[in-house]
Amino acid sequence: MKAALIQQKYHKSKEETIQKSLELIDRSDAELVVLQELHQGPYFCQSEDVKYFDFAEDFEKDLEFWKWVSQKKDIVLVTSLFEKRAPGLYHNTAVVFDRGKIAGRYRKMHIPDDPGFYEKFYFTPGDIGFEPIDTSVGRLGVLVCWDQWFPEAARIMALKGAQILIYPTAIGWFEEDSKEEKQRQLDAWITVQRSHAIANGLYLISANRVGFEEDESGCGSGIIFWGNSFICGPQGEFLAKASSDKEEVLEAELDFSKMEDVRKIWPFFRDRRIEEYGCLLKRYCED
Repeated sequence: MKAALIQQKYHKSKEETIQKSLELIDRSDAELVVLQELHQGPYFCQSEDVKYFDFAEDFEKDLEFWKWVSQKKDIVLVTSLFEKRAPGLYHNTAVVFDRGKIAGRYRKMHIPDDPGFYEKFYFTPGDIGFEPIDTSVGRLGVLVCWDQWFPEAARIMALKGAQILIYPTAIGWFEEDSKEEKQRQLDAWITVQRSHAIANGLYLISANRVGFEEDESGCGSGIIFWGNSFICGPQGEFLAKASSDKEEVLEAELDFSKMEDVRKIWPFFRDRRIEEYGCLLKRYCED
């Protein structure tokens, strides 16, 4: 099965950005296409401003549009949308479309609140759990961005039968960061995700934004989204890797039989000591 991800920048408006997304999708003949986090517009969480809640007003229309795209292209399409669930209740939601039908959705579970990433102001933590989504190309373990840093999320998806871990993402550097600090951050981001693929014997797709986005509030300098999207195999091997500064379409062939072969020689699930993991259900193990 051929999979693709779209690494893209924001193009000044929702309309222009979507048009670019469609052009990039057209470049691929993959059966599975993954778009980045909040791909229709800017990364608005750099500041706290109630005006940005308006971006979620078209959620139902957005569902219909991307459903149409998945049908027209005859693909499984992973999107990342700003969901208005009810007045005052919003989610950062990945919706998966399967050739014209909604296969499922995932609401981001781990919500950051850091300088330039004020997501807790906008997003309610997900409440539908870590549930893989069944599609015509396989069972997808869809998570979102900050979820990347939590091995528990990846493990649960794997234990529930996910064949691919998928992370739509928006992460980058601040201009004032040193060159050395930027490299440390990027290396950590890549390493933790590859470790999820290895520890669970799964394929992994990470689709990140690219390009500079100014902080419109004037309180910060903006974010340079570092790209470096990638697809890796069940031993963490890179199958495709993007640049840090260009819009790109990455493609890779995924063979699920290889995943099974790897799990036979590295049987991590067999050797898990589940009777000893109770501490994981605590905030911190003080005793």
